Amino acid sequence: MPVRHATAEWNGDLKGGKGHVSVESGAFSGPYNFVSRFESGETTNPEELIAAAHAGCYSMALSADLSGAGYTVNSVKTRANVHLNFVDGKPTLDLIELHCEADIEGIDAEKFAEFAEGTKGGCPISRALASVPMKLEARLVSSAS
Repeated sequence: MPVRHATAEWNGDLKGGKGHVSVESGAFSGPYNFVSRFESGETTNPEELIAAAHAGCYSMALSADLSGAGYTVNSVKTRANVHLNFVDGKPTLDLIELHCEADIEGIDAEKFAEFAEGTKGGCPISRALASVPMKLEARLVSSAS
């Protein structure tokens, strides 16, 4: 399996400085700063990038699990909300919420929920973030069962 990499550079102090992050493929390169991380800014931040990675990973893993079991996967859309709060005086990821909508043929809502919950702890990003509590809301939006 390949090793992936990203690069980040920070210039200046925490509150007044700024940084730039880029990924190896060249698909993303952008600025980040204190305001975007701890307040509300227009650049990216590490938590947003974690959310993107987790949403993408979960969608792919759920698709793989379902198609591997013989179901036809039309689409899986996931939104990940990563919560950053102070715990013991340190900024900490203290909750991740996954909201998933999937269009899967030939499956009922109960069976879909079993797959969705099983994938929550099984995708590689979920496994890497296992110390962070996770909640899942998964909804089957269409099925031909």
